[in-house]
Amino acid sequence: MTSSWSTDEAAHIAAADELQIAVRRADGTLRRWVTIWVVCVGTEVYVRTWYRRDTGWFGHATRSLKGRIEVPGLEADVTIEDVGSRPAELRADVDAAYRAKYGSTSGDRMVGDDAADATLRLVPDRP
Repeated sequence: MTSSWSTDEAAHIAAADELQIAVRRADGTLRRWVTIWVVCVGTEVYVRTWYRRDTGWFGHATRSLKGRIEVPGLEADVTIEDVGSRPAELRADVDAAYRAKYGSTSGDRMVGDDAADATLRLVPDRP
């Protein structure tokens, strides 16, 4: 990990219902902005998908590993880390964050095995 989010940055991200992400192409330009759910565990930022893992924003993200995010009051370049196969404790923490933020009805799809395997950590790129 190159750096981490400040407490204030993480609070901005955690307060947002959704996050906008644009994945970088090989030439450095941004793909279109996509709206996704986002959670924080401490000052770490996580996103998941529950479908289309090889295509769409997620497929591009796992190939590029670079992007830009935006929430109200914050826009930042990020490095994208695939953490879907990390320890069970991380999965449990991210699952709990999704349930707490989005509720059990809406969030159920985001805490299943497929979604947990598709967990990405967004790390700020800093000079």
